[in-house]
Amino acid sequence: MKFSRFLVLSTVGLFGFIGILSFMKKKPEQEPEVAQVIQEEIPIAIEEMPESSQAHDNDAPKDVDRIRALFTTGPQKLPIVETVKYTSRVPWLKGRPAWITDYASHYATSRHFIARSLNGRADYFTQKVSSGNKFNVFRKDKNFNFHLVVDLSKCKMFFYYHDTDTNERMLLKSYVVGVGRRDEHAPSGSLTPLGTYKLGDKVAIYKEGVTGFFQDGEVEMIQVFGTRWIPFAEEVDGCSEDARGYGIHGAPWYHRAEDGTLVEDRESVTRFESDGCIRLLQEDVEEIFSIVISKPTYVHIVKTFSDVELPGIEAEE
Repeated sequence: MKFSRFLVLSTVGLFGFIGILSFMKKKPEQEPEVAQVIQEEIPIAIEEMPESSQAHDNDAPKDVDRIRALFTTGPQKLPIVETVKYTSRVPWLKGRPAWITDYASHYATSRHFIARSLNGRADYFTQKVSSGNKFNVFRKDKNFNFHLVVDLSKCKMFFYYHDTDTNERMLLKSYVVGVGRRDEHAPSGSLTPLGTYKLGDKVAIYKEGVTGFFQDGEVEMIQVFGTRWIPFAEEVDGCSEDARGYGIHGAPWYHRAEDGTLVEDRESVTRFESDGCIRLLQEDVEEIFSIVISKPTYVHIVKTFSDVELPGIEAEE
């Protein structure tokens, strides 16, 4: 009797154990649904990054920020800039005093670049200058270009300069960007084209209240392009689309519903939701704008960083 009871209990226990194991094995099949719900809360750039791009993680450079070395007047400045001392009397201008605009023109350096160096902070407009004030300009004896690499798989942009005399290049900074909406029929997989483009000089600065025409309608430009616009000017190599209509600009701004305040849509950066242009945060696009608009600049748009072919040899730090 005792043995029979033991056998029954053992059998029941065994089937119970098997049932538990079966339930545990089924649970993983339900995890994708849970993971999908969680992913909807993550920026699209992360949610939709192709799994194959994981293999290229080691190819992309590490995040750096050497931008300060362009603007500082100290010994840490980069070799493509020099520090000058302001004086209204200069040998290269006759008949009148020299102003900041004259220095900008003479050294092929934007006024915005000079203003930031002069002010020691990200102030691109204040140009109050006195005799003896120091600021940086691009060296006239250096030949160099700027290169922007947009990695669509990671919504990242890498900013380089290339010294064409020494054939050395240096990574200045990496940025997060927003790119075009997903399009499975496009070569890039999004509305942002692939290829190398040269940036143009028909740049623009937008403030609240400035209007213009976009897609056959008059709009407040800051609500479309943010505070800066740098257009693509020409196709250089491997371009999947004509340069016309594409560019680099800030994140769009919108009027907040509760009080009508104009605010930047910062969440649109790191996502796939533009019409094909490259979006940056306000502070980033204003920084890049101040540096590149006076020099030849190329943007290389690739699916993943390993696809890019940059000129020159990486400079030793």
